[in-house]
Amino acid sequence: MTAFSWNIVTDLRSMWQYAFMRNAFEAGTVVAIVAGVIGYFVVLRRSAFATHALGHVGFSGAAGAVLFGVNPVYGLLLFTTGGGTGMALLGRRASTRDIEIGTVLAFMLGLGLIFLSLYNGYATEAYSILFGEILGISDAGVLLTVEAGVFVLAVLLLIYRPLLFSSLDEDVAEARGLPMLALNLVFMLLLAVAISFAVQVVGVLLIFALMVTPAATAVRLTRRPLYAIVVSASVALFSIWAGLFVAWYEQYPPSFFIVTIAFAIYLVVRGGPFVLDALERLVRPSGRATGGRSAGRFTPNTETEAER
Repeated sequence: MTAFSWNIVTDLRSMWQYAFMRNAFEAGTVVAIVAGVIGYFVVLRRSAFATHALGHVGFSGAAGAVLFGVNPVYGLLLFTTGGGTGMALLGRRASTRDIEIGTVLAFMLGLGLIFLSLYNGYATEAYSILFGEILGISDAGVLLTVEAGVFVLAVLLLIYRPLLFSSLDEDVAEARGLPMLALNLVFMLLLAVAISFAVQVVGVLLIFALMVTPAATAVRLTRRPLYAIVVSASVALFSIWAGLFVAWYEQYPPSFFIVTIAFAIYLVVRGGPFVLDALERLVRPSGRATGGRSAGRFTPNTETEAER
């Protein structure tokens, strides 16, 4: 286990001399930015269950790819895009799509079970998808991740305004004549691509750490969409960088530290104002009547863009 020197520059140079660490930081940076940006829309559209389901659908695709001797990433992409398309077409409204998502998820998990039962070897590549394998990303994997990330961000930029409008109020957007089915389909496909590469970092079982938690933190700090997107991406980026940095010195999976850091930031943002309010009540004289934090401008920002 490498010793921490308390010199950040020296420590970074030490870990970046290894190709696998450089690849991890490069791929993790791209994944964090993409996950932070698209995760904001996931929170606005209340599509956290869809994110969770597509991650598990991707595991079935990875299992099928291993069975046929193909790179698991391609199986992930095939199944997540297919599952996302099915969810979008069966459930035309994002806010009432849980039944369709559950139906598609059950079918895809059944396929994954068949694939694993037919495979006679050790499906280590498929099982690594469950918890992520960021330290095992190759140079080709980094390049593929960058290409996919640029594609997702470019399409999101093109549809940003109508997607934001429809995410905030589906009824009004539909009344204004926006192509809701097309927007839902495009968004689900972009989400599927983003998840396919994000699972390399934190895995299927921990996908919420990047796709939901940073965005959930951001909407509590600001109501402005652009600011929230920047905060969401920044939280995801810091979580991955700090998680990789800590994992260099500890004998535990990087995904554990990434998830823990993201969750800790959310807890601070979520509970910080309540702690300050409680402390203020303790130190404030009992006979003094003031509005306090709970009555005015110090109230935690619990209203999201969708609720507003």
